[in-house]
Formats: sequence, C-alpha cells, structure tokens
Amino acid sequence: MPIADAHTHVRYPAAQKAVEQNDMPETMILRRYRVMGSCGTGGFGTVLACWDTRLQRRVAIKRMRLAPLINQTAQIPGATIAQADATIEEALSEARTASRLEHPGIVAVHDFAVENQIAYLVMEYVDGMTLSELLSRVEGGTLTHDEVAYLARELGAALAFAHHAGVLHLDIKPSNIMLTHEGKIKLCDFGMAALSSAAGFADARGGTVGYMPPEQIEGGTVDERADIFSMVVVLVQALTGTNPFAADTAEQSALAIRRGIRPRLSKKDPTLAGITEQTIMACLDADPALRPTNADQVADDMAFGLGDPEEGAASISSLTSQEDGLDDDEWEGERIPLAVRFPWLASAVVRGLTAIAASLLTAELLPHIPLTQSVPIVPGVLAVAAAVACWTPLAGLLIPLLFALALLPAGNGPSILLAVAIIACFGTLWFKQIHTQTASLALLVAPALGQNAAAAAVAGCNSDVPRAAISAGFAWLLTQLKLLLIPVGFQLAKASTKLPLLISFPSLIRLGGCILAACLASIIGRPEASRTRFIIGQISCCGIVCFSQLVAARMENGGIWPAPTWETVGVAVLLTIFVSLISALQESRHFEDEESR
Repeated sequence: MPIADAHTHVRYPAAQKAVEQNDMPETMILRRYRVMGSCGTGGFGTVLACWDTRLQRRVAIKRMRLAPLINQTAQIPGATIAQADATIEEALSEARTASRLEHPGIVAVHDFAVENQIAYLVMEYVDGMTLSELLSRVEGGTLTHDEVAYLARELGAALAFAHHAGVLHLDIKPSNIMLTHEGKIKLCDFGMAALSSAAGFADARGGTVGYMPPEQIEGGTVDERADIFSMVVVLVQALTGTNPFAADTAEQSALAIRRGIRPRLSKKDPTLAGITEQTIMACLDADPALRPTNADQVADDMAFGLGDPEEGAASISSLTSQEDGLDDDEWEGERIPLAVRFPWLASAVVRGLTAIAASLLTAELLPHIPLTQSVPIVPGVLAVAAAVACWTPLAGLLIPLLFALALLPAGNGPSILLAVAIIACFGTLWFKQIHTQTASLALLVAPALGQNAAAAAVAGCNSDVPRAAISAGFAWLLTQLKLLLIPVGFQLAKASTKLPLLISFPSLIRLGGCILAACLASIIGRPEASRTRFIIGQISCCGIVCFSQLVAARMENGGIWPAPTWETVGVAVLLTIFVSLISALQESRHFEDEESR
C-alpha cells in the first residue's frame, strides 16, 4: 500500500496514469520544441531530435521519467514521498548546475526543465556519431595511437574544465562521447548520472559497469579521480578494442579492477611501454589515493606517449566525414515541415483572410448605416481590418452587429425585431461557439463571396463538430440576408416577398447540405487523422455541397436536372483546394482553437 506522510497528498494510480500518458508520442515539448524524430534510446529514456520554434534551430532533448522513484519509494517501509521528492530535487539541482558548463568539448545545454514527472535536458544538436558507433565501424574496434592521443587531449581538457567548476561526470563511456562530422569531440550527459540514479533508471551508483572505479561501485565517496579512471578505461578500449573491466555484474568488475590489466598492455603492444603505460596503470589503480587528480595532466602524458594529436584530429575528421551529415540549411529543408519552421504562418494567413472578408462586408454595409454615412468608407474599412487582424474573433461579432445597425433606420417593428434577433442569436453563439479564428473566418467567407455554397469548407476545419455545424449554418444565413437586403437598401418591406424563400424546401436543402458537409469534413479530418484524411474530408465536403445545390435547383426547376452552376461549383472546388493548402501550414491540420487571439 502506498505510504505518504501527513503533509503529502498523492494518488498513485493517477500518477501512474500520467506516466502512461507521457509515454504517448509527443509532437511538442515544453510548448516550444517540435519533435522531429528519435536519435536513439538510452538506459533512462529517449533522445529526440527537435526544432526550437522560438529560436529556429535544431536541438536534441533527453527525456527522463521521474515517476519510477515514487513507485519504488512506495514499496520501501517507512519511506515517504517527501524523501523521494528531496532525492529528486537534489539530483535535479546537480543536473542544473552541470548544465551551466560552457566549453567547446562539452555538449552545450540550452535548457533544463521538469514537467509532468518528466525531466527534459535540451542540448545542442550534435550532427555526428558517438565514439561507441565509431569503434563499431572501424576494423578491430580500435583507433590509431595518434587518434587516441587526440581523443585523450580533448577529453582531458573538457574534464579539467568541469572539475575546475566543481562538476563531476560519473558516467564517462563511449556512448557519452560525441564526434561531429568535422571530427570535433564533445562530452555529453554531465550531471545526468545522479539524476538517472535518483530516478531509478541507472545503477544506484550512477555509472556504468565496466567504467566505474571501485569506490563508485561500492557507493563510497567519489571525486575527480573517478572521472579520470573512467576516461582512461575508454582510452584503453579505443587502443585495444576491449574493455578490460567489462563484466556481467558490478562486483565482478570490481574484482577485475583489483587484479589489474592482464597481461600488461606493453606485452601486446611494445610501443605503449614507458610513460603511456605508466600513466594508464596509475589512473586505473584500485586505490583512488594512488591515482592522479589532474585530468589535463593525465591527457598530456597520454598524448605525449602515444603520438601526434594533430595527426589524430585529421584522421578522426576523415573517418567521421565519411558519413556526411546535413548542414543546417539542408537539415531544415529536408527534415522540417513548413508548419514547424514558420509556426505563425497559418495563423497569419487566417488573420489576413478574415480581415479581408470583414473589410469587403464592411464596405458594403457602411453606406446603409446612418451613423456612419458621414464617415469616409476607406478609413472605416481600414479600422475594421486592423481590429480584426489584431483580434480575429472580433469579426464574428462585429459583422452581424453592422447588419443589425443597417436594419434599425427603417424604424418599423419587423426590422427592429430582426435586428434584435440577429444581435441576440449571433451574440449568444459567439460567446458559446464561434469565437475562434476558424469559426470567424468560416462565418464571413460565404457572405463576402456572396455564395452560400462557400459556407462549408472553412467551417469543416473546426475539430469540434457542433462548432462546424453552427459556423456553416449561420454563414449560410448571413449570406442569404446579404443577398436579400443589400439590393433593397435594407428596407425589409421591399424584401418581404422574398423572405419566405429562406424557409422554402430548396433553401433548406442547401442549408442542410452545407451543415452536413461541414460536419462530415470535421469528423473525417479530426486532429489525430492524417493529412490525407483531412483532404478526403474536404473533398467529401465539396461533393455534398455541390450535390445539395443540384438537388435544390432540380426542385426549383420542376423536377428537371439543371446544368451545374459553374460559379457555385468553382467556388466550392477552389475553397477545397485552398483549405487543403492552408492546412499544410498547420501541424495539427486544424487551424482553430486559438481562443481570444
């Protein structure tokens, strides 16, 4: 049974549910980083290649779930969640401190955050391979002496810098050493050993069996000599092709360390005799008190005995450059969708189109409103366009209001009643449903074009089906009001003979077709659907609209199928193409849900 102290309120099933949800594929991390793919999976989580939408650059993000520690703590008698939290916080603090290191030989950390029991380490994206991958590709799994001299120099410089800053690595191994395509060497995962241990994903000692010194295996006090030990094990592996202390268990590895490397390295390779072997043996001594403490000095001694680091750098560069990576521009062009590179573009297009539609309708309505007849049309139209561009949902309230104001001057009861009905209906629906970007655009496109067939395509982009239906229906109604009232100067009496046509059977078929088409497009192209399904939904929407228009025209024609009205069909088809293209600018395929924007 879960244990919690008196000040901690935890529901473990909910926590576990949150973890399960976090295992779902993510498209956006920390509301800023767009996931582009996986760089691999480590012992404690996944490394993701991401695009920073704010700074327009690629990054790598390591994810580590912290929840397992809570579950482990719950099984320990007398343990408390507060103690678990304290352990996590201590490890997080160490990771944050380590992430501040800035050195050419250390992978830069741009950000460190925790959200929903997941720790995120946002790092520079290193386009290259790990030392482990390089060793697996070269003959015998070994590097030349010059290459190891270069490796020693670079690792020693990075470690010396970190140690001077008071930061230990504690998990140096080939998979934590990156090589760029230019041959530069970078050490990664500083500060992650303690965090992975605290979260329960790594050994309690924080390192990796075969690379940990005895004091780390036994859980004793560690210092910079533990890192030097691990670094030299990596160098020996690069020289010989094998890890001398690799074992199935930490205890077996500790025994191998105490026995020492057998046979001596110089027996296999006489060129290693002298300062190189002496340095290696000193660094790999089981007693930390007998090991050197200066990583820079160790690296210099190793490089001096092995060969020319500059020759090694050139050789490493030739090896890593054989796998050509993409430069930033190529990577951006080939891997990053337009929606990720320019996440603001879809919203900007919708804002602009809504402002244009609102401007066209305003220009038609202002001459019929006495209060605005003294105001030049152009400034009024520009003011409306600017307001709608700044806050798009305003259009869904402003245009119906202008319709109502144009009806009031008639002064008769029916005109006032219709004006009040427009304000009440559209006002209520605006607050309830149609105050998003897409709904606002859907409401205005058909009236602006003067084609009620245009009411469905944009409305179908709403992921909420009721909202799609309401947007399409009221766009159709607003279009019909415009077509009836503007030609007669909003004199309701003059349009009285045509008003019954709004509720005629052919009109209701057209209205029903628009609503059905919008609903079908919304259902088929739901947010989790593929781009292809979204387009299929739009094509289905276009087909239903055109068919309903033909059926209504047949009824008006006395049962004779008329020739298609190419103006109506053309508008429906063009809107289908247009909406499909716009959806490509939005990663989620539905470019609404921007409340209050």
